[in-house]
Amino acid sequence: MDAIKNFIDNYLIWMSLPQFTKTDIFEILIIAFALYHIILWVKNTKAWVIVKGIIVLLIFSLIASILHLNVILWIFKNTISVSIVAVVIVFQPELRKALEQLGRKNLVSSIIQFEDSKDKNEKFSDKIISEIVRATFELAKTKTGALIVIERNIILSEYERTGIQIDSIISSQLLINIFEHNTPLHDGAVILRENRIAAATCYLPLSDNMQLSKDLGTRHRAGIGISEETDAVTIIVSEETGKVSVAESGRLIRNIDGDYLKTKLQDMKKKTTEVKGIKLWKGRRGNEKKAD
Repeated sequence: MDAIKNFIDNYLIWMSLPQFTKTDIFEILIIAFALYHIILWVKNTKAWVIVKGIIVLLIFSLIASILHLNVILWIFKNTISVSIVAVVIVFQPELRKALEQLGRKNLVSSIIQFEDSKDKNEKFSDKIISEIVRATFELAKTKTGALIVIERNIILSEYERTGIQIDSIISSQLLINIFEHNTPLHDGAVILRENRIAAATCYLPLSDNMQLSKDLGTRHRAGIGISEETDAVTIIVSEETGKVSVAESGRLIRNIDGDYLKTKLQDMKKKTTEVKGIKLWKGRRGNEKKAD
């Protein structure tokens, strides 16, 4: 009997599962959620190519361990500390962007509705949306290039300072006039804040996304770039084709019509004030067009 007990204690103890509590399950869910979003973030950046290279090296080190290739294992062991520092240096732009995105999540404001956001929603009325849509497609008819940035929760003051302050009520006539060829304000982006045109001729950061279509020019890359670094929604009118596109959260939706743009802006207005819980999964809406 003692022999059986010793056998169980020595060889079958690994089969006994530890006791799980609600706290353990909660921790597992948090870690799984974090790992999922880390993998998703890495896969959507150019860092994914480097990660694949690291995975190949790890597989090679595993094979070396199985085959007892001691010299190769010694090299891996003595270079791992240097490699960690090298990975941090190589991934520095991606890590910085990830921290910026984490800071933009606004988990508290997604649960608690503040009066400031409510006031913004009231100022960004359906009339303002109609004025923006009308101006956008009037510019598209004449193939007049335009870049309209709509500020949301993140203040765009640093980009506003690169242009000329206007501080005027939004109207389709004024937007069309700003982007008219051979006028002092036509070059650069217009920033809209609440129900006003804050500034024109503003310079925006260009996206470094390597997966973007090669036929996209500087205007489109600037529109995507500002949407990657902030929560702004950007409307782009192509000077070459007259097509209208929308950039949000680093995604570009091309060749949209007036109805789609109006619906997009109305959805954006609702998102600024709706009391929302924390979502663990965010799928693509059915009416979203596929981005290039």
